[in-house]
Amino acid sequence: MEPLQRYIAEEIAYDHADGLLGRREALRRLGLLGLSAPAAVALLAACSDNSGSGSATTTASVPASGTSGAAPTSAPPGSAGAVAAESVTFPGPEGRTLQGAWAAAPQPRGGVLVIHENTGLTDHIRSVTGRFAGIGYSALAVDLLSEEGGTKSFTDTAAATAALGKIPQDRFVADLQAGVAELGKRLPGKKLGATGFCFGGGLVWLLLAHGTPELAAATPFYGPFPDGGDLAQAKAAVLAIYGSLDARVGATRPAAVAALEKAGLPHDVFIADGADHAFFNDTGARYNPAGAAEAWHRVGDWYGKYLG
Repeated sequence: MEPLQRYIAEEIAYDHADGLLGRREALRRLGLLGLSAPAAVALLAACSDNSGSGSATTTASVPASGTSGAAPTSAPPGSAGAVAAESVTFPGPEGRTLQGAWAAAPQPRGGVLVIHENTGLTDHIRSVTGRFAGIGYSALAVDLLSEEGGTKSFTDTAAATAALGKIPQDRFVADLQAGVAELGKRLPGKKLGATGFCFGGGLVWLLLAHGTPELAAATPFYGPFPDGGDLAQAKAAVLAIYGSLDARVGATRPAAVAALEKAGLPHDVFIADGADHAFFNDTGARYNPAGAAEAWHRVGDWYGKYLG
């Protein structure tokens, strides 16, 4: 397995360990990824043994309420002023056509590439795309299942995840770099950033490791840092976001910080206290309103500083 494929498999296993997936469904999903029954059973056992091995006591956490004035609200952060996202297509690598969601800010201050979770381009990610436009950053979300017919062609979310798990990492990077190029065409002269969540957060790190000098800023949410990742060719100012209870991805944080420091990139880290993996997703079981509100506030400030 490539690292991101392994990450997707572990996501399923940890969801089972945390009680979000039944054993039968977890085994079904791991089977769709191509794991044999013995390998799937072994992974579930290993992740169940490791679940909860890390917590807020193992990291220096910042309270989710913060000191910047952000406060939890009943509505998802940024949704009040969100712009409706529209479906678009644009040129991809090797003559392929990519699908995506586009939300245009009335008076754009810059642009943001939005990278989805391992369930594809969902309504939640379309909403986040519109939320960025609502605060002045025209946003484009690339559907990384475009070649497979697009996320909407999958009626089974697990099948969409399994399809993503079979795509080579190089294709993800190429498709996302095409998304950055498309964003630049739509916003000539504007600075660009990238935000991704979970699996998409890991892809933000991969984009930076591949250089992608068009990116002036990035805000990966709880994304695993790639093994041996080198950010020497990147140009982006990075705000890395984690949940204090997310021990698995949090374990990759020291490597990310070391790589940022070695590359001399402007950076900061926000760890939402009492928040777990995927705490920003208001459609998920781990949604943390306070952590999400503070993270959104900090992302807006970060892009305001580095994008305009």
